[in-house]
Amino acid sequence: MKNELDSKFLLRVFDKIRQFGAKENEQYKLNGITAFTDHDGYTLYIEDANVKLQFGFHNQYHFDYDNNEQYQAFEKKLKSIDKSH
Repeated sequence: MKNELDSKFLLRVFDKIRQFGAKENEQYKLNGITAFTDHDGYTLYIEDANVKLQFGFHNQYHFDYDNNEQYQAFEKKLKSIDKSH
C-alpha cells in the first residue's frame, strides 16, 4: 500500500464489523468483509475474498493482494461500512 494506513479509521471499521456483523465462531462478517483477532487480541485481521489485512501492535500492518483493483474494491467496502453504520 502506497499511502499510510489510517489506524483510527481501521479500528473504527473493525469495531463496526464486530458490532453489526454476523458472528461465526470467533469471526464477524459484514458486507463481504470478515474481521477477527488472534488469540491474544493484539493483531486484527480484516479481509475479503481477495485482500487480507493484518494490523498489529504499534500500528504495524501488512496487506496481501494480487492487484490494485482488488485493493481499491476492498477499501471501498471498508469506507461503505464506516459510512453506513
